[in-house]
Amino acid sequence: QVQLVESGGGLVQAGGSLRLSCAPSRTISSVNVMGWYRQAPGKQRELVADIRSGGTTNYANSVKGRFTISRDNARNTVYLQMNSLKPEDTAVYYCNIKTTAWSIGYWGQGTQVTVSS
Repeated sequence: QVQLVESGGGLVQAGGSLRLSCAPSRTISSVNVMGWYRQAPGKQRELVADIRSGGTTNYANSVKGRFTISRDNARNTVYLQMNSLKPEDTAVYYCNIKTTAWSIGYWGQGTQVTVSS
């Protein structure tokens, strides 16, 4: 059973930065899309950013220009650099790793990001 381990969440003031990391407990074969989602209280989970195996990235409009997603294919690790954080970025952030054989993919347990005003 593969587990995704997330780290890097925490409490930060508005305008600050955090870097999230997500790595699997063991190597995953045929990794395709790696992404970050978030869920704020009372809201649905939403895509923040994802990155395909070829490097193509996709961002939610609300984070464009502030967040950067990257990946280390050798380690099956995905990162999310978050700059200029805003209180509305407060949420639990989840990583997701999809393979070519499993479109749902693996999910992390979530890491809390809290941005104070």
